[in-house]
Amino acid sequence: MPRIPNVPWHGVAPDWVCETLSPSTARIDRTRKLAIDAREGVRHAWLVDPTAHTVEILALVGGHWVVAGNHGGDDVVRADPFAAIEIPLARLWID
Repeated sequence: MPRIPNVPWHGVAPDWVCETLSPSTARIDRTRKLAIDAREGVRHAWLVDPTAHTVEILALVGGHWVVAGNHGGDDVVRADPFAAIEIPLARLWID
């Protein structure tokens, strides 16, 4: 989006969403929210589980989510839509 419109909402879906899972919202994030994201054409979704120290990377293919990768612990990740950079997962976790 070249500039942020001054409106309460807009009709442009993001290319990427990242959900931080918690025990109270994980089911909604994995079901309802992902279904809405797919319907709206979001192409990439990351599900971050700070308790399990994992990141599940999903790609939208033919209107359905496909697991593009599972990473965790101290993995260093390169994944779409940020494949040009390395993301050290260890920096995400609080001991």
